[in-house]
Amino acid sequence: MRQAKKGDRVRINFNGKLADGSLIDSTYPDPQHDCEDDQCGHEAGPMDLVIGEEQFYVPIEEALIGMAPGEKKTVTISPEDAFGDYNPENVFTVKRSEFPAEITPEVGQGLEVTGEDDEVYMVTIVDVTEEEVSLDTNHPLAGEDLTYEFELVEIL
Repeated sequence: MRQAKKGDRVRINFNGKLADGSLIDSTYPDPQHDCEDDQCGHEAGPMDLVIGEEQFYVPIEEALIGMAPGEKKTVTISPEDAFGDYNPENVFTVKRSEFPAEITPEVGQGLEVTGEDDEVYMVTIVDVTEEEVSLDTNHPLAGEDLTYEFELVEIL
């Protein structure tokens, strides 16, 4: 049976979970999963990728080498290979008066913020007081180990 190698275009299915077992990413349609439509970066259904082009997590691409269609594996991805370590220095506070009047800041709310360098950053509101709002620029999954159970569906 043919085995996948670097440079092959392959199709995989997967479930991605946090250490507590909560599902964060999946190609399988699942009505219990809140990752519908394109919220996880892709539509439900198998994902195509080229092994070695870093189109997905590198540890998964590396684990696909030598697999045959129908074979399954589980890989745990460290923060360094995913969204990095959580950095408390990426949390900053701004005066509430700096928010546009039409925005009522709420903890957990995600916003796009333009920095002094004119770059657009995604932030999450982590604290709100009468005077200030604390914003976190860390990815929501920063510092998390991710466990992916995946199956090589086919080599294209």
